Amino acid sequence: MAITPKNALPVLVAGGGIGGLAAALALTRQGFEVKVLEQASALGEIGAGLQVGPNGFAAFDALGVGEIARSKAVYTDFMVMHDALDEYQVGHIPTGEAFLQRFGNPYAVIHRADAHHALLEGARASDRIEVATGTQVQRIEQDEDGVTVLDGKGQRHRGVALIGADGVKSAVRRQFVGDEARVSGHVVYRAVVDKKDFPADLQWNAASIWVGPNCHLVHYPLRGGEQYNVVVTFHSRDQEEWSVRMGSREEVLSYFEGVCPKARQLIELPKDWSRWATADREPIAQWNFGRVTLLGDAAHATLQYLAQGACMAMEDAVTLGEALRVNDNELEKSFALYQRCRVARTARIVLSAREMGRIFHAKGVERLVRNELWKNRSPERFYDAVEWLYGWNLQNCLAH
Repeated sequence: MAITPKNALPVLVAGGGIGGLAAALALTRQGFEVKVLEQASALGEIGAGLQVGPNGFAAFDALGVGEIARSKAVYTDFMVMHDALDEYQVGHIPTGEAFLQRFGNPYAVIHRADAHHALLEGARASDRIEVATGTQVQRIEQDEDGVTVLDGKGQRHRGVALIGADGVKSAVRRQFVGDEARVSGHVVYRAVVDKKDFPADLQWNAASIWVGPNCHLVHYPLRGGEQYNVVVTFHSRDQEEWSVRMGSREEVLSYFEGVCPKARQLIELPKDWSRWATADREPIAQWNFGRVTLLGDAAHATLQYLAQGACMAMEDAVTLGEALRVNDNELEKSFALYQRCRVARTARIVLSAREMGRIFHAKGVERLVRNELWKNRSPERFYDAVEWLYGWNLQNCLAH
């Protein structure tokens, strides 16, 4: 199955989020025409902030939009974890010059819409990318020459291949894998607060987390420090289903009665909360189905505890592009190499995020153990521990 830029048909990409646009950019850099199928009526991202590690910036650069993304980011001085009950500092990781020297790229935070917009600007600058909004994938058919996607309006979209980048509730994954998302029972509330309304004693230039029994709180600056991202997470007492909706101030307050006053300020701030009942997916070894492959959350939806969901989707896209490049765009070999390079790494993210959630939310004696984990650890030892994650880049992506 040869897929070449000379084909009259485009590569179809299901999903116009961060993963889908990243895939589109990676494909055009190999000379392909791309058609993005997005179910929403307009391209955009919901959510608030994103944390972007060095691997994320390496991916932005490889996709040709590094400078745009960098112009929107806030560069942190450190990452810090405090116990939400007694303010004990569990861990502190400097992310300044020594971090930059070690990993070749910074650690930063950015509004999710700004990250998406950087990719969208790249897509709009290309004459090889067509976007079809209001297009919901219903069924996929394939033959020796290509793939046909049938949408919810009964229209047919023909392509030489299909990249399923359509998120946690992927229609592409549903057809070819058929598994269900794993609802975590963890609920995330997200909001953005203007600097003038944010507590002065928490206005740190840092990715900050307060960890407590069955809950945690996160805050960091956005948009030049003029806003702050506020995220709170708790184990729901109710049976949850994967969903996104507006939240209730009363619900949030009911889960954080024991936290210290300094951290508690965070949940008093937002006027409006978005409520996310989170889910991930069990890792799978097969992403490729003939001329179809999965990417991003459709392949490896993860919980938020490593702050790597968007970065992994962009890594996928870059790796897919590189696999096509080294195999002269031969589909079967390229998809096989892409899968081989990505399955174990992304599965490690999914499983590690679950374990990190347990560490964050420890209670009783486990909380005491958690608070001792990183005592007196040097920055270099922290850097060693995350080398596997932040050391990824374009040059080594096919070696993973």
